[in-house]
Amino acid sequence: MDETNSTQKRILLVEDDDGLAGVYVMRLQAEGFDVRRVADGEDVLSSAQNYHPDLVLLDIMMPKLSGFDVLDILRNTPDTAHLKVIMLTALSQESDRKRAESLGVDDYLVKSQVVIADVVDRIKYSLGIS
Repeated sequence: MDETNSTQKRILLVEDDDGLAGVYVMRLQAEGFDVRRVADGEDVLSSAQNYHPDLVLLDIMMPKLSGFDVLDILRNTPDTAHLKVIMLTALSQESDRKRAESLGVDDYLVKSQVVIADVVDRIKYSLGIS
């Protein structure tokens, strides 16, 4: 019997690369997470308010709305201000990291510097899962 959704942690994956998103969705589901994926920044806000994720895994460079803008809106919306947000991005500049931190990101991971197991570990750490 499957675990009920009340015991599964929910992750909202915001990634516009279909191949990469597919890999992350499969791995996170295999780790026992309930995962929903959106492909652009505009869909994040409605999804976050409807899906009630425990954590948002957020890309920065996306169509329509950047991850920076999404993070800023999430942090300034009462329903979503408390969400854990991990940025997973190709942007490795210190200025980008500092900008994300100034907007209230919980963690900042550079795609070229981590493997998926590292990302899963950081998600579990952020959610208080050993």
